[in-house]
Amino acid sequence: MSERTDAGRKSLVRLLKFLAKGEAAVERGEGGELTLRHGGGTHALPTALFEEAVSLGLITTAASSVRLAPPARAYLRRAAAEREEAFLEQHGEIALRVAEIDGARQSVRVNEAESPLAALSRLKDRSGSPFLPKEALVAGERLLADFTRAQLQPLVTSSWQPRLSGRIKGERGGMADLADSAVAARIAVNRAIEAMGPELSGVALDVCCFMKGLETVERERQWPVRSAKLMLRTALLALSRHYDPPRRQARVQHWGAEGYRPDL
Repeated sequence: MSERTDAGRKSLVRLLKFLAKGEAAVERGEGGELTLRHGGGTHALPTALFEEAVSLGLITTAASSVRLAPPARAYLRRAAAEREEAFLEQHGEIALRVAEIDGARQSVRVNEAESPLAALSRLKDRSGSPFLPKEALVAGERLLADFTRAQLQPLVTSSWQPRLSGRIKGERGGMADLADSAVAARIAVNRAIEAMGPELSGVALDVCCFMKGLETVERERQWPVRSAKLMLRTALLALSRHYDPPRRQARVQHWGAEGYRPDL
């Protein structure tokens, strides 16, 4: 199995997942089959697969038992990442975008299907025109960019940093702990909220920043069906005028009567 097929990789992953539960006893049967026993569970596999796992350094053997080797953990993590990538390629809408990471602009891959705003960009009104004008979509993306740069997303994963590594006695906290770019982004988000007003800013934050679907917004706010998209459209159009105010034409005023011409 030097050139592993997709089925061969899956068999190897199943073997490693079984051994991740603990050391297993090895029983050799007829026909080149092996059986691993651990905690009342069994796992049958061909000898060739077992030998390949040993040659790759993923498992170690001792007498009549076998256990997982340290490199196997990294192998399982890579396999999980590859499966997730394959799922996104099949079911997602992957696009290349340019994002600012640690002060540098880099190309990143994003799944546009994850964003409710991306789904709304494909909606049409009765005339066939986009339901959300381009300026509204741009405003929503800019709000999300400022929200992300401001580090305002709620933490949804556990923090593995020791508690004692946090702020020490007498150390400044709050805004003083943020980078200048994050502080500027928070100010920009606050100004955007003020520009939309309290009646409209909530739905814009829910959809653009917290990635809530329209049905979720309507249920949480007890709004009528299909009202959230109308409120969102109004909010984003107001936000677009905040980001790009309409230019006023300068009016030329003079005090002369009609037909008046100044002397040169």
